[in-house]
Amino acid sequence: MEREANIECWLTDMDGVLVREYEALPGAAELLEQWRRKDLPYLVLTNNSIFTARDLSARLRNSGLIVPEDRIWTSALATATFLAQQVGGEHSAAGTCYVVGETGLTTALHEAGFVMTETDPDYVVVGETRNYSFEAITRAVRLINGGAKFIVTNPDATGPSPEGVMPATGAIASLISKATGRAPYVVGKPNPMMFRSALNRLGAHSMNTAMIGDRMDTDIVAGMEAGMYTVLVMTGVSSQASISDYPFRPNRIIDGVYELVDDPLLQTEQEPDDA
Repeated sequence: MEREANIECWLTDMDGVLVREYEALPGAAELLEQWRRKDLPYLVLTNNSIFTARDLSARLRNSGLIVPEDRIWTSALATATFLAQQVGGEHSAAGTCYVVGETGLTTALHEAGFVMTETDPDYVVVGETRNYSFEAITRAVRLINGGAKFIVTNPDATGPSPEGVMPATGAIASLISKATGRAPYVVGKPNPMMFRSALNRLGAHSMNTAMIGDRMDTDIVAGMEAGMYTVLVMTGVSSQASISDYPFRPNRIIDGVYELVDDPLLQTEQEPDDA
């Protein structure tokens, strides 16, 4: 309870916490407004690397949720930030990448100073896309065999679609790994690297930051390993029965984010004086 009272910054997953499909979940709009009103630093996180932060901000707005694009942190942005740090520590020239992915990933890498190339790249970066091609996967395999470092934005093996589950980044990465004998470095959740980059973006300390998520195997474990206070919501994939399958527990379990609105334990800032 003492730790709750010291929370000054927030990280939250998006799908299953703030929205389900294209519908805002109860309390999401009110919680975002509470953070804005109290000027509390926060970021909305997603492992999805397809869309830019601007795209996702527009999607959330259509669901009735106001989240500025600078408050969104994707696995694509985390990957670009990580790779820029690696290249910056080695040489001053721009790094090069061969990308299997969509606009969200290529835009993030371009903005971080990377050049896209199919010739002897520093990195092969695999992200989520709805258009995986045998040709692109074959080229990725050959480039990795030729010495390119293998990077993956997130480990999710499947993703949702109206027709049912479909192969996602982790499944394609496994195919490439099997063909090359090389394991990738995975930046997104559950790697706490993504959370640490988000904390750096906010200028926040883990001891004063909470992570809200709906998955024990990504949000909660990564938040715990990054040293944050963890809140599991039951509006996503987790159930009370599934929690006991894991050797760790969140600091708090709630039915939905509406429980965090006007919670007296979390009032870390004084309300403005109307007088």
